[in-house]
Amino acid sequence: MISRRKLLLGLSSASCTLLLNTRSGRTAPAMSLTDLRGAIDAGAAGLRSGGGEEQTRKLRELIAQASQADQWVFLPPGRYEVNDLALPDRTRLMGIAGATTLALGGGGPFIRSEPGTRRIELDGITFDGAGRPLPDQVPALLHLRDVADLTMEKCTVEGSSKTALQLERCGGVLRANRISAISEYGLYAIDSTGLGIRENLLSGCGNGGILVHRREKGEDGTIVSGNRITRTGAGYGGTGQFGNAINLYRADGVIVSGNHISDSAFTAIRANAASNVQISDNHCLRSGETAIYSEFGFEGALVTGNLVDGAANGINIANFNEGGRLAIVSSNIIRNISLVGPYEHDSVGFGIGIGAEADTVVSGNVLENVPRFAMLVGWGPYLRNVSVTGNIVRRARIGCAVSVVEHAGSALVSDNIFDGVEDGAILGFRWHDRATAELLGGEERFPHLTVEGNRRA
Repeated sequence: MISRRKLLLGLSSASCTLLLNTRSGRTAPAMSLTDLRGAIDAGAAGLRSGGGEEQTRKLRELIAQASQADQWVFLPPGRYEVNDLALPDRTRLMGIAGATTLALGGGGPFIRSEPGTRRIELDGITFDGAGRPLPDQVPALLHLRDVADLTMEKCTVEGSSKTALQLERCGGVLRANRISAISEYGLYAIDSTGLGIRENLLSGCGNGGILVHRREKGEDGTIVSGNRITRTGAGYGGTGQFGNAINLYRADGVIVSGNHISDSAFTAIRANAASNVQISDNHCLRSGETAIYSEFGFEGALVTGNLVDGAANGINIANFNEGGRLAIVSSNIIRNISLVGPYEHDSVGFGIGIGAEADTVVSGNVLENVPRFAMLVGWGPYLRNVSVTGNIVRRARIGCAVSVVEHAGSALVSDNIFDGVEDGAILGFRWHDRATAELLGGEERFPHLTVEGNRRA
């Protein structure tokens, strides 16, 4: 048995020789990577650029042969058109990144996993849907199920008329891949089993970037880290179901960290009914709606160290009425918020820096240029145990709006600095309506509020 490092070194050396010979106009010498490093050279075995059932059948045979012997199949530079390529257990496919393409050759399924497949490795291959339609029962260009050990690195997925890559009950790592020009979702991961999604580039996904969902709420544990996601669309419209760069749904224990996200039609990072999530150290630029959401039936959200520049709302910890509670929002920078969102809002509205409702600490954040409420504490009676301390607000219409509706729970607003707040630093609201004078000095008191130590610059 050879090590993967040795195999990669051998393939790299052979690939350089093939490319140099091709560019110099000389015919590449006959070379069998099978003899060199124990891999199967698909070109030497008769696979040729082009399409047709014969090429699909040939590639199926090579993959089956290699999987039985735990070998790699090496695909030389070229474009190979195939249909309904089913990957068996222990499939290992390698190409030259940017030069080896598997393309959808017709109107059928493209790449799928066979039942019982536990391990698949894909390296350096472009998967091109060529914009061809997929059958109604086929959800994605690549559709893999129950692959516990999936490794996909330095691959490109492009031109899908539906989703690029759909994974169901899969684990493993997707690293340094490129996904672009996709009609629906870039990566749709359902009921994952310890998945890592790292350092990928997604651009031009028509309805969503990275989706981490579960059919029933439960522990997921996916890590979404270091990805660059740009120009996520919302072609299907809606009020947040689509158009999110990263979307968690019912997936508990997920980490979303260090991602660079720009120009999302709706949300940069949306966690819906996802408990015990960490959303940290992300760049969220020019989001069409709320930049970072933790909403509906969740318990536990840590939202720290993020930079939000440009959004209709900054960070929203919402839906206490649906069980949403228990969060920390700290050390974030939120600036350049807009009053304009992608739809007509029928509730709290847009133009808010940070919103929080229940069992939440809002601390150490800096907010600047917010056209409505820099911080919104509670909404009607949906307020319980919110602490707002040590924040800096600069240039906002209202620094902190806090609910004074009957049956609202306790809130602490202390030691914050407000600079350039046009209509007031701390004001009480009954739903949409201002209900108090300035509360900064403590002249007007409510038993559920503690307001102290704040300063208006």
